Amino acid sequence: MDNYDSLEIKVAGKVATITLNRPQLRNAFNEDAIADLTMAFDEVSQDAGVRAIVLAANGPAFCAGADLNWMKKMAGYTLAENEADALRLADMLRTIYFSPKPVVARVQGDCYAGGMGLVAACDIVVASDNVNFCLSEVKLGLIPATISPYVIKAMGEQASRRYFLTAERFDAREAHRLGLAHEVVPLEQLDASVDAIVKALVANSPNAVREAKKLVRDIAGLPIDDVLLADTAGRIAAIRASGEGREGVASFLEKRKPSWLGD
Repeated sequence: MDNYDSLEIKVAGKVATITLNRPQLRNAFNEDAIADLTMAFDEVSQDAGVRAIVLAANGPAFCAGADLNWMKKMAGYTLAENEADALRLADMLRTIYFSPKPVVARVQGDCYAGGMGLVAACDIVVASDNVNFCLSEVKLGLIPATISPYVIKAMGEQASRRYFLTAERFDAREAHRLGLAHEVVPLEQLDASVDAIVKALVANSPNAVREAKKLVRDIAGLPIDDVLLADTAGRIAAIRASGEGREGVASFLEKRKPSWLGD
């Protein structure tokens, strides 16, 4: 794996862990951190040996959003420069969201503003019960525009109305109630909970996991009509006829482990 200034990347077995590593700045991101995250996710997503990705962070905070020095620099940008800068952040979030590998967020500390976009772009979110979340942009005269597609998908429209407008902090239990966090556990249980989810992910057919992730993304919100029925029928037919689909059914019927589990 390439070396990154703002990140640590570790691959152990079939799992890649990308760790935000600017703890002294509460893992706030600037243009360099955004570029690092984009390249890192692109790199591990293309690694055939990686079956799952964990997004973690060092230090007491998960991500505080934008780096203050970066914000000072942005204050002098032209409209065109601001648009180009925002598009780089949007591309980073899209790279995470569209990764063919399942992505698990390990949220050990507070998560504010753009950090919530990082979490919302992941497939599965596990947070410790000490974590606070906040969409703080309107306090600064800004809006959470770039992260909004992912946050609204994760939290829903009605919750987003409240927290986009009030910039109130809310805790991990509320994040769980809203659907942003899948599990909330004590900090000392965080690694065990993430490990259990990752173990479940890597035990499954890599091709089926990839296609199931795409299925949710493609189908959510669509009307149930003839077009959708034909699409879903085509998807199951294609995966039944695939190598891993045939192997999975055969191994089940023959009461043996499928080939993707190895020896």
